[in-house]
Amino acid sequence: MVTYTLKVIEVRTETEDTITLCFKQPALRKIKYLAGQYLTLIFRINGRRYIRPYSFSSAPLVDTGLEVTIKRVPNGIVSNHIHDTITIGDSIEVMQAMGDFVCETPRAQVFLWGVGSGITPLISISKQILATSHKTQVYLIYGNRNHESTIFLDQIENLQKVYPEKFVVKHFHTKMKINQNNLGLIEGRIDQTKALNILQELGHLEDASHYICGPTGLKESVKFALKTLDVMPNQIFIEDFVLIKDPKDFEHVKTQNVKLKFEDQDYNLEVIKGKSILESALDAGIELPYSCQTGNCSTCKATIITGGSKMIGLSKERDDLLEAEYLLCCTHPLTENVYLEVN
Repeated sequence: MVTYTLKVIEVRTETEDTITLCFKQPALRKIKYLAGQYLTLIFRINGRRYIRPYSFSSAPLVDTGLEVTIKRVPNGIVSNHIHDTITIGDSIEVMQAMGDFVCETPRAQVFLWGVGSGITPLISISKQILATSHKTQVYLIYGNRNHESTIFLDQIENLQKVYPEKFVVKHFHTKMKINQNNLGLIEGRIDQTKALNILQELGHLEDASHYICGPTGLKESVKFALKTLDVMPNQIFIEDFVLIKDPKDFEHVKTQNVKLKFEDQDYNLEVIKGKSILESALDAGIELPYSCQTGNCSTCKATIITGGSKMIGLSKERDDLLEAEYLLCCTHPLTENVYLEVN
């Protein structure tokens, strides 16, 4: 696992509950990343190691430093630690950049759909495309409660001024009445009907890409609208921050004891029904490698030697895994004799 140590050079307040950590790019071992990827931060809090991925809000060909944006989450151990304790001058251990929510070859139109903190990778992608692709039209459709809760509002407005012909923004606000004469503001949430209206108004759908980042409701609404208009799956990209678990997937899962080998040491581990092998190992103080916790990276990959297991909650098919390879963040044992080796 490749790690770096970055120094915080600025802590910028975005909204009442959101801050941006600005890091100095190392002089020698520079971190290479793509707009839309994420940086994984490592902390030790009350004696336990915590690892959390946060999307870059900076863009590599636009910003000189590295920036990640963190929203305070109720009862969030890491987000609260960052908000309450991290200051300028602190050093933080991080992993190399990861993630495939990127736009390396923009189409003629790029639609960016986001709600709340889902804007983070979208602002990175926006800045990169606007600065480097002269022929691409960028549409940002962004939902929030109101102006005060809108992350990066100043940056968005500045991009509109710099790229008035290339950057179109539609703000959705749920907690305020909208003046109907303000064409940039729409009252309510981004539902299926509104998404469909926007696509029919703005899009040339045969040469457009769609990037969606936000809660399940947003993803389902936009996917429904795109499917209605026969948009191809290879034009749709979705960033997932959590595993979506269907209770039906756990019908044949029960609490099991598994044996795992990690760094030449064997461990006996109880895996309670509903918890993944990774979650159970971390609860037991076994510091396995991991990052995204959504089955999108391969940091927690392991090989099952004996026994039966299955992965639950994967949002994307993983055709890069061998038959016996599993991602422990979403793996659940099915039999008593599971033995695995962490790669």
